[in-house]
Amino acid sequence: MKKRVALVLGSGGARGYAHIGVIEEIERRGYDIACIAGCSMGAVVGGIYAAGKLDEYRNWIESLDYLDVLRLVDVSFRLGAIRGEKVFGQIRKIVGEINIEDLRIPYTAVATDLTNQQEIWFQEGCLHQAMRASAAIPSLFTPVMQGNRMLVDGGILNPLPIVPVVSSHCDLIIAVNLNSTNQRHYQLPVIQRPAAFKTRFDSLISSLGSKLPFRRKQAEQLLLLEKEALMAEAAEINPWIESAEPEAQQPAAAPERAGAPKSATGSFIIDNVGPASLLDLINQSFEVMQTSLAQYKIAGYPPDILINVPKRVCRFFEFYKAPELIALGREIARDTLDRYENERDS
Repeated sequence: MKKRVALVLGSGGARGYAHIGVIEEIERRGYDIACIAGCSMGAVVGGIYAAGKLDEYRNWIESLDYLDVLRLVDVSFRLGAIRGEKVFGQIRKIVGEINIEDLRIPYTAVATDLTNQQEIWFQEGCLHQAMRASAAIPSLFTPVMQGNRMLVDGGILNPLPIVPVVSSHCDLIIAVNLNSTNQRHYQLPVIQRPAAFKTRFDSLISSLGSKLPFRRKQAEQLLLLEKEALMAEAAEINPWIESAEPEAQQPAAAPERAGAPKSATGSFIIDNVGPASLLDLINQSFEVMQTSLAQYKIAGYPPDILINVPKRVCRFFEFYKAPELIALGREIARDTLDRYENERDS
């Protein structure tokens, strides 16, 4: 008899594509996904899966190159860098008009109500609106207005929504954490992309960041807090602080100095390395917060199986890396489930 799984899909921006690979590996092993709770990209992927359209969605995102991603960016100058109408319009075409209560399995999308400062669970009503609200990443996507409520990314309060599935009576709770800091041996697979397109995309992201309405002094204060939080977090996990980007993306090595800490790749840490733009700064700050909150959620409601995807594998908004992230999610899920099944059978 198939084991029934309650699947929890966490937030983490573009790393949410790894959820697709995780789902594929879970199904390949014969588990039955009986209910889903998701936040941000976890809510998007989970909702599309619950609607039975994950294959169509995967085919679409894997077909996107850098230029295609650029065409989906509808720039906004109010409460977010991107309106998101093009992206979520395409998702609406794939999924169609469907209510949550009509999905084939129970589904919960978690968003944050900024007006009333509380967590919101979508368990009925329009699936598209629930996914859009849950994935309204602050500074990147514009918020969703629902009556007098302003709804944004659920990751602000609950980046790994385990509680909605606790009462599901499934055999296993599997949670996918996209903000792990201790999976150093995993690397993003290398898939060659046209360099010119990547340069144009990175330039666009930088320009969007420069248009955000923050004064320089405020940005410098945020940067100082961000650096202190990152240093404290890294010190708790490992005495050697790991660089934020994979080795292939690091700048030339700094001159060696005695006693300087090294990253996992052996390169020396450069003290003045920081976010490339205000958008990058805000999203890095958001990720630090999510990492801390996710650990509290895991400690409070430990899942039976925890699949950890390292947050260093890509930046929060690198949505053009779908093939690589799907493959990585499948690899990490395979290794994690192998360990679980071997321990269970021994």
